[in-house]
Amino acid sequence: MSTDTPIRIRLEQDSDYAFRILFDDTALDPLLTDEPAPLGHDRGPNPSRLLLAAVANCLAASLLFALRKHRNTPGPLHAEICALPTRNEQGRWRIASAKATLHLPGHNADYHNLDRVLAQFEDFCVVTQSVRQGINVEVRVVDGEGRVLLGDKSFEAGA
Repeated sequence: MSTDTPIRIRLEQDSDYAFRILFDDTALDPLLTDEPAPLGHDRGPNPSRLLLAAVANCLAASLLFALRKHRNTPGPLHAEICALPTRNEQGRWRIASAKATLHLPGHNADYHNLDRVLAQFEDFCVVTQSVRQGINVEVRVVDGEGRVLLGDKSFEAGA
């Protein structure tokens, strides 16, 4: 990750509530997302599942990095995450909390500096720490001719 290169993602509507996510500047195939019934057809993960997957993936990758930094060579890690959507005071669905479990292979005695690894790996998880602190997301809506319908006219998509 670089501080001077923005992360760019594009979405194109496929049908109904299904969208193809395109990962600019990569060779990755587009990812199809969809809402479950009754809105969509459950043809792909929905945004809530993607958010949880991002948190769990980032935690597992951060743990792996921290383990390797301390000269450990763990076998495959496993992670699971669970959240129960709840309604907020306005009756809107939200993910208020999530529970992630990371599974290390072997025993704790198999690892060097495990106390230190466990004390700091979460601090390096970009996604989890971002979600925990909240993300300022600026929103702009433009029409087919580029007219700003909502948001700041000086909005920079790359910033």
